[in-house]
Amino acid sequence: MEAGDITELKILEIPGPGDSRQCGDSQQMDTAMPGVGCQVGPSQNGTGKVLKKPMSSSAPQNIPRRTDMKSQELVISPQQQCSKSYMDRHMETLSQSKGFRRRHNSWSSSSRHPNQVTPKKSGLKNGQMKSKDDECFGDDIDEIPDTDFDFEGNLALFDKAAVFEEIETYERRSGTRSRGTPNEKPARYRHDENILESEPIVYRRIVVPQNPHKEFCTDSGLVVPSVSYELHKKLLAVAEKHGLTLERRLEMTGVCASQMALSLLGGPNRLNPKNVHQRPTVALLCGPHVKGAQGISCGRHLSNHDVHVILFLPNFVKMLESITNELNLFSKTQDLPDTPVDLVINCLDCHENAFLRDQPWYKAVVDWANQNRAPVLSIDPPMSEMELGIDAKWSLALGLPLPLGERAGRVYLCDIGIPQKVFQEVGINYHSPFGCKFVIPLHST
Repeated sequence: MEAGDITELKILEIPGPGDSRQCGDSQQMDTAMPGVGCQVGPSQNGTGKVLKKPMSSSAPQNIPRRTDMKSQELVISPQQQCSKSYMDRHMETLSQSKGFRRRHNSWSSSSRHPNQVTPKKSGLKNGQMKSKDDECFGDDIDEIPDTDFDFEGNLALFDKAAVFEEIETYERRSGTRSRGTPNEKPARYRHDENILESEPIVYRRIVVPQNPHKEFCTDSGLVVPSVSYELHKKLLAVAEKHGLTLERRLEMTGVCASQMALSLLGGPNRLNPKNVHQRPTVALLCGPHVKGAQGISCGRHLSNHDVHVILFLPNFVKMLESITNELNLFSKTQDLPDTPVDLVINCLDCHENAFLRDQPWYKAVVDWANQNRAPVLSIDPPMSEMELGIDAKWSLALGLPLPLGERAGRVYLCDIGIPQKVFQEVGINYHSPFGCKFVIPLHST
């Protein structure tokens, strides 16, 4: 075929986005959209009739960029509607009827390739897919609210107290057990408390026959009443009759008092082999009576634990047998030092021998103790305030406390091993308040 055989040449224009010219402008079409147009050739009968045949969709095409597509879609004239593909007209119809808003990430095939002729598909499967696309991408909502949902405001409308009260009322009526309410605090137990349900705790386990002048309580809340000196003396006499001799009682008192003194001196922090230069010094003040013998027993145990003990005992021609035995075991006495000491243990005062307070040695020792300014521990002090010559910081009572005053300081109680039947014989309903310890602190009620 030669050029002379062509009588008329027309190129059908398939406009791209942004091309606002007529369909017959062949030069600009060739410039804007190369490779897209119509194939012209002679007919089968050899005449010069023009045959307009669309090119195959497999021909190479230029795909416009997304930014160019957005800017070109705005300048399409109404005359170009005739050249748009079926899919473009269908999408515009949906957008006009349903107010369809195209999503940023849902570009259709016609928008991606506006100049590509998409073959029309038919069949039941295509209809099903089309209905699914309409359900997925179609938007029947006229207006989407721009404001966020107010969670706090809606939560404030919920009356939690009323709802939980209604639940609790229902559970009480039905007998069911709830997992807990907001106002209910979970029970907290210590490592030494039983979490199983048991009988209620009885805090008053010791009942004395006489009305106590003063009551104390332990750290656990158990009530420990005080006893008079006559009842305490009777208790020790009955215990001695049942086999708890004076020697046993002195030994038990010395052990408990020395344990308390070691704790007051610093315990393991102070009594350490690496702290030999800090060896504690204790001044032990004892009188010529059973109270003094208790102090000597305490000093012997302290000396066995590497404590420097200075024992003061007045020189009497005739001493009690218990004091003589304890001195033979301790076997050393010294004069009172001029330097300060770490602790003073007072065993000077006695309930019976009140005349000892008038002796010169007693007054001299009291003056020394008050001037030394070391803390004082009194062992089994008398209950009268007038009988105390030295103010104590701590006092250790035996078995059951006496009604001690403020000058006795903080009261501690030690277990000297009195059997249960001894308490019953003197008319005391007794239950041990010591637990796992031999020395416990008492608090005034």
